[in-house]
Amino acid sequence: MKLRQWQKSCINKASKQYLSGNNHFLTLATPGAGKTLMASELANHLLNSNLIDLVICFSPSSIVSQDFCHSLQSRINHRFDGLLGAKGHSMTYQSLQHLDGSFWELFTRYRVFVIFDEIHHCAGSNIENANAWGEQIILNIQGKAKYTLALTGTPWRSDAAPIVLSKYMNPDGKILCDYVYGLSEALKDNVCRVPQIVAVDNNHISVIDDDETKTFSSFRSLLSQSSVPYQEIIENEKVINYIISSAQKKLAAIRAKNSDAAGLIVASSIEHAKQISKLMNANFNEDAVVVTYRENDPSSIIQQFRQADSKWIISVGMISEGTNIPRLQVCCHLTNIKTEMHFRQILGRILRMTTSKNQEAILYMPAEAKLLEFAYRVKQDVPFEADVVQFEKMKEGDKNNIDDATVAEASFGKEGKTRPQIELKLSEDGSFTDHPTFNGKSETVEEHFLSSSYDKVVNVFGRFRQESIALGLSELR
Repeated sequence: MKLRQWQKSCINKASKQYLSGNNHFLTLATPGAGKTLMASELANHLLNSNLIDLVICFSPSSIVSQDFCHSLQSRINHRFDGLLGAKGHSMTYQSLQHLDGSFWELFTRYRVFVIFDEIHHCAGSNIENANAWGEQIILNIQGKAKYTLALTGTPWRSDAAPIVLSKYMNPDGKILCDYVYGLSEALKDNVCRVPQIVAVDNNHISVIDDDETKTFSSFRSLLSQSSVPYQEIIENEKVINYIISSAQKKLAAIRAKNSDAAGLIVASSIEHAKQISKLMNANFNEDAVVVTYRENDPSSIIQQFRQADSKWIISVGMISEGTNIPRLQVCCHLTNIKTEMHFRQILGRILRMTTSKNQEAILYMPAEAKLLEFAYRVKQDVPFEADVVQFEKMKEGDKNNIDDATVAEASFGKEGKTRPQIELKLSEDGSFTDHPTFNGKSETVEEHFLSSSYDKVVNVFGRFRQESIALGLSELR
């Protein structure tokens, strides 16, 4: 397989740094850029140059570990199953705590090259502040491996702990990366798809708490001015139905050109995943593969979905970082995990370029404040001019006064080009109505009240609106 220019450049820089006496190299590359292939080619180069004897790879999940194993075997043409005669092994970080002294003796008897995928999972600048995985790396690998390569697409930790083997700048404390290939560069090079992030909101939400009813005009006001938690929004059937409806229409349009295109829904729990699956089947006649940590062999389920042409997969903690399913092009962010690292890793699942005709990548999410903040930061990574479009009030009588259900779509153009005019248009269904039957009888959204575990009733019966935060497909391709 032909290497991309950034991969060649990174390999050359790492090789020079190793030969100059520095045995650690940290690469920051945006999710979907091809870090696995780059690392495998670097390992092959070091073996062919007789600089190392063995290659050991650690990654955060079994599916990613398998992918690395296959990539290393393909590039080096040797087994990587850890058995006699193999050139190395690909394992998960979980296995670090179960390796015995005979394994660690390899580092004194052989020249070992160690690859750490998504190194941010391993914390610690010393034993005192290290997590379990970071501690094993500090005790058994740091200073003992011939060379080490750390890979990450998100070079920080949500707990602000230092990443193992890393150096930081003073006084701002930013991590020092030896090679950086960000989303901006990947978009310019056509290595990654241009992300479009659609934030879904609602303009009429009521919360009934005992005899008191309060109304809110957005999810932001609901969450900031009431005790209703975010979990209540992502478990609300009306919210799920609207987001899935928008996503499945978009996926259907993409599949008209890419017959195997697929969608990912990231759920917050196993029960939540089952709820979404039932709603998809009942309301849209769509079946979805569900993969969670409770499955006997989740890696096999993911592998089968990767090779199939089925439409949807719902994941709980199994398809986030590093999992390579290039045919994913639509994603629904319905998890209650709201960290920037997790957000970018989920977005990365739909950014991998393929040879298909359509290369759209669309993520749908509720318009929650933190998620909006992350989305606008992603927009800043897009290397083209961008405007945030404010809704314009339409004249009385125009299109049934659709200003509160308007979709604002901002197109970004390349420097030197005139940007297209901003287009304001009505969302596909105007105002939202619920599935026509509940418990065997027809009801409108206003007539149907959802029960709540918080001794409140949250009703979503206003018009949904969408804002496309980062869009630039027509101008970039």
